[in-house]
Amino acid sequence: MSEHPSSRLRDRPEHSPASPLSIHAMTVAYRRKPVLWDIDFDAPIGSLVAIVGPNGAGKSTLLKACVDLLPRASGTVEFWGRPYREQRRRVAYVPQRESVDWEFPITALEVACMGRYPSLGLLRRVGRADRAVAMACLERVGLAELAHRPIGRLSGGQQQRVFIARALAQEAELSLMDEPFAGVDAATARVIVELLASIRARGGTVLCVHHDLATVREHFDSVLLVNMRVVAAGPIAQAFTPANLERTFGGRLTLLDSAGQAIARAEGGLR
Repeated sequence: MSEHPSSRLRDRPEHSPASPLSIHAMTVAYRRKPVLWDIDFDAPIGSLVAIVGPNGAGKSTLLKACVDLLPRASGTVEFWGRPYREQRRRVAYVPQRESVDWEFPITALEVACMGRYPSLGLLRRVGRADRAVAMACLERVGLAELAHRPIGRLSGGQQQRVFIARALAQEAELSLMDEPFAGVDAATARVIVELLASIRARGGTVLCVHHDLATVREHFDSVLLVNMRVVAAGPIAQAFTPANLERTFGGRLTLLDSAGQAIARAEGGLR
């Protein structure tokens, strides 16, 4: 009898089956060229985690490999000590907006209703109660009045809000978000910040690919710094340091200056 995958991590003291996401020795390669190498990470429970790194560092690839959208060359990924296929209902994934076909003929409400699919099973259809949940989630992101508008006719910020609503409708305990703040207006950014806080308040966990170093301390509890490998991970105060940022970005001064200003502002109590 083959050993259940979860037992491989359960016996490792550095990984906890209570963690919403545990990654051990994960390598992902495109055409035999590694994009991520030997990744080890445990997501803290009830925390907002920023995944930070330069372009091409493998941040989006990391999320996709965790939810089986990309094959892993090696390594193990578990959600609460079990494979993704067994915990799919508890995990929401929000892709990059650029990766979505916005010309597909579907309304904002229909997209939000997709969040109900994991709990329906194969033979059930979205019912009245599910549509009510989806509509409530659209209202939370300020789009109830646009529920029946085709997604292709929404602005970029509105499209991003629809995908956040879909994740909310799933009522997941873990949300994986790939650059939800990218290209959105200030109003949408505020909505996303409020929703992240509400997820944390109810005990949920969020891993969020984030590119704005100046707002990492403001919006997140922990950080995972990645550049093909894990450079550093942990609470903001411990891991989000100038030294770790330099190791991650390789001395890209514009980015480091922004991060340094954010750190100085936080440490000095400035706003």
